[in-house]
Amino acid sequence: MRDALVAVRRDIHRHPELAFQEQRTAERGLTWFRGLGLDVQTNIAGTPGLIATLDTGRPGPTLLLRADMDALPITEETGAEYASETSGVMHACGHDAHVACLLGAASLLSEHRQALRGRLKFLLQPAEEKPPGGAKVLIEQGGILEGVDAALALHVYPPLPVGQMGFRPGVLLGYSDRFTVRIHGVGGHAARPHQTVDAVAVAVQVYQALQYLVSRENDPLHPFVITIGALQAGTAANVIPNEATLLGTVRSLDPMVHNSLPERLERVVAGICQATRARYTFEFVRGYPAMVNDAALTQRATESVKSLVGEQGVVYLPTPELGGEDFAFFSQRVPSLMFRLGVRNEARGLVHSVHSSRFDLDEDALPLGAAALARIAMDYLHHG
Repeated sequence: MRDALVAVRRDIHRHPELAFQEQRTAERGLTWFRGLGLDVQTNIAGTPGLIATLDTGRPGPTLLLRADMDALPITEETGAEYASETSGVMHACGHDAHVACLLGAASLLSEHRQALRGRLKFLLQPAEEKPPGGAKVLIEQGGILEGVDAALALHVYPPLPVGQMGFRPGVLLGYSDRFTVRIHGVGGHAARPHQTVDAVAVAVQVYQALQYLVSRENDPLHPFVITIGALQAGTAANVIPNEATLLGTVRSLDPMVHNSLPERLERVVAGICQATRARYTFEFVRGYPAMVNDAALTQRATESVKSLVGEQGVVYLPTPELGGEDFAFFSQRVPSLMFRLGVRNEARGLVHSVHSSRFDLDEDALPLGAAALARIAMDYLHHG
């Protein structure tokens, strides 16, 4: 199976597709699923998303297994012979591997369908990387969780070496939100700043004051992180621009902190602008909720994987992380589990983080990921 999974992963990697554009990737999945004799629903909620169903015809629970399909707007710099052939687009978050693992799991489970009961749904989901996320669209408009008892997914994880998988009950990933601050000043000549309201200078003050929220106003036992990813202003060295725009994200773990953030951020912006005679507009967009792993499902899955790879292959993840993941929408509706698939290989230089232009993975992880998904699914259907 390894060769088949490597081949499909490399094909998808060569032809990455951005959020809600994953038609070619979905076609690869459709061909694979139909080859297994599964019923397939395509174009869910008008998107490239699709679900293949394995119905054993015997009573039992329904488990949904999910893989995301979309790539990122990043120019690949891996130098791999299977590198992206699409300019400025790359599978830098391992979604190509997620698809390969899901297809492999579908094959393994189809081989054992006579020993199963209940139903399995294999979801290829678009647009994980683009809030509000493909999961939200498919759940709310496509009804994909109707009749589903639990949901399962994996995610590649460069901190762990190939051969290991990470599990954590409870909060795995935090809330992830975005905000935009537009500072409206009064432009003018660089030689006469006293005749202007310098939007750039105000934006810099806003940036610094927002970090004060993190370091001095917030309880360090309930942390959050504010990151300004872009500060846009002006086009010339000798002109003070009328406007400056800050684009940022804020990530948190605690629901009370999460709920308080829009008011706290805008209060800082308003105070700085009042002091500097600037005006502002503030937009806060709720992103992905916290990804919470069901404790009982996590425990059962951990035991399932131990039986596959041994004690040494299972790692407990001691702390949550602040990355965002739209599989969190599944965890709000049904008991869910996302586990981490180790893909690191230091000897081969496969050490780079996801969302890096140099990210790649050890493909020996692909059959392991497929087998883990299949084993967890089999045990879940047997024991509920």
